[in-house]
Amino acid sequence: MHEDSRSEAYAAAGVDITAGYRAVELMKQHIRTTLTPGVCSDIGGFGGLFAPDLAGIREPVLVSGTDGVGTKLKVAFRMDRHDTVGQDCVAMCVNDIICAGARPLFFLDYIACGKNVPERIADIVKGVADGCVLSGAALIGGETAEMPGFYPEDEYDLAGFAVGLADKSEIISAERVKAGDAVIALPSSGVHSNGFSLVRKVFDLEHADLDEKPACLGGRSLGETLLAPTRIYVKPVLELLSQVRVHGISHITGGGFYENIPRCIPDGLGAVIRKADVRVLPVFDLIREKGGISERDMFNTFNMGVGMSIVVAAEDAERSLEILRGAGEAPYVIGEIRAMDRKIELV
Repeated sequence: MHEDSRSEAYAAAGVDITAGYRAVELMKQHIRTTLTPGVCSDIGGFGGLFAPDLAGIREPVLVSGTDGVGTKLKVAFRMDRHDTVGQDCVAMCVNDIICAGARPLFFLDYIACGKNVPERIADIVKGVADGCVLSGAALIGGETAEMPGFYPEDEYDLAGFAVGLADKSEIISAERVKAGDAVIALPSSGVHSNGFSLVRKVFDLEHADLDEKPACLGGRSLGETLLAPTRIYVKPVLELLSQVRVHGISHITGGGFYENIPRCIPDGLGAVIRKADVRVLPVFDLIREKGGISERDMFNTFNMGVGMSIVVAAEDAERSLEILRGAGEAPYVIGEIRAMDRKIELV
C-alpha cells in the first residue's frame, strides 16, 4: 500500500511520502510504552481517541496546555542528538497543567521538518514517549510534516499539547494562598527549555565547542549540560496532592522567578524568596559570568535551579517535604508568602 502511494511528482518537489510511513513504523515501538487503559485508538487514524476514567470525579474539568521546545533545538542540531528534546516538549505542557492539580491524560505532538529522515523522527518520538511515561500520559497521535524549502534539511521544529483531568472542586487557584504559607522548591535539571536565545548568544552557540568540559560542570560537557531534558514533576506532585492541601504551584519557565512564582498568588500578597537559600546550579553561574548578566536578569530569565515552586500552609511544610522526598524529589524551602504590595521580592 505504501509503495503504491508513492508520488514521483511529490518526490521531485522534495517530499518523500514513503519516508513518512517508515517513520511511523519505527516510532510505534516507542508509542506502545505510553499506552494507558483509556486509549481507544491506534496510531494511523485521523484522530486519537481516549475514554477518561471519571470514577470519583463529581465535576470533571479538562485542563490543557501547549508549548514547544524553542531554540534549545539548535543544541540538538549541533550535537546531532534528537532523543531527549521530545521529553522537553512533553514537560513544558504537563508541568503547566499539573499547576492546576490536573492529572495528564494524553499528549499529541507536531514535528515539522525540512527532510523526513525516519530514524531521526523516531528518535524525536522516543523522547516524547519517555516524557509521556514519566507523566503518565498516553501518546495518542501526532503529525509529521515534511516542508522542504521552509526548513533546512537537517532542522525541524517540535511542539505539542497535553490534556489533563481535574475535579472542579479540587482545582488549585490563587484564592488558596495565605500569608505565612511556605514556598517549596523542586530542583531543575538545568536550563530546561527557556532562555535559550540568551544562552545561544552568551556561548556563541553556532561556533562553540560543545564537547568542552568546563571545570564547574563536574565532568559534563557544555553540550550535554545544555541538552539535559526538562524534569517532569507530575507524579511527585500528584502524590503530594493526594495527601496535602496544596495552595499554589508554579512552573518556572520563561520569565524566571519574577514572572512565574507570582502567577499563583492573589493580590495583596507576595512571595519573599531568600536568594541565599536557592541552590543555583553551576551552569547558571557559568552563564552569568560569561555573559556579564546581572543577578536580577538571571532570576528574571532562567529557573536558576528551581523547576517548580509549591506553596503550602506553614504547618504542612515539613510533611510536604517528606512526601516529596519519598517520591524521589529533593525539595527545600526557599521563602514564604507575606502581605505586601509587590507580588515577589528576592532578598
